[in-house]
Amino acid sequence: MKALGLQRQHGWARFVSMQNHLNLLYREEEGEMLPLCISEGIGVVPWSPLARGRLTRPWEDTPSTARAAADEVGKVFYAKAQEADRMVVGRVGEIAEARGVPRAQIALAWLLHKKGGTAPVVGATKMTQLDDALAAMDVTLSTSEVHSLEELYTPHLLSGYE
Repeated sequence: MKALGLQRQHGWARFVSMQNHLNLLYREEEGEMLPLCISEGIGVVPWSPLARGRLTRPWEDTPSTARAAADEVGKVFYAKAQEADRMVVGRVGEIAEARGVPRAQIALAWLLHKKGGTAPVVGATKMTQLDDALAAMDVTLSTSEVHSLEELYTPHLLSGYE
C-alpha cells in the first residue's frame, strides 16, 4: 500500500498486476492482498494454482517423480502439510468424481470464481494439462461446492522466499 501511495503522490505508473501464491491448499492471500488488489484495481495472477500437482491426484499418489524430487520450491511451500490439506485434496476428488471431470478442472474452476482473479499461471508440461486448464473455464461451481471446498481449510504459516 505504501508503494501505491508513493505512485499516487508522484504520478508514477501504477501496479497493474500481482502474482499471488493462491490455491485451495494455500489461501493466506485472501486476508489482505486479494482485498487490496480488488480495491485498487490490480489484477491477480495466481501461481501454483494446482499446488505443484497436489490438487490433481489422490493425496497418497503424490508423485515421487524426478521432477518432484528436484522441486525445491515445492519442498519449501508444501513440506509441512496439515491433515486439513489431505482432506481438501480428498474433497476436490469427490467433487471431480461427482461431476465426471479431472481434479485439475475443479481446482482451477474454484480459483477462477474468486473475485479479483485474472489468469492463473499453469505450469503445463503436457497438452492434456493445458486442455484441463482451458476446460476449467467452462466449469461453474455451485455455492455449495465452493463452500464444500473451502470449509476444510485451516490457516497456514506464511510461506515465501526469505
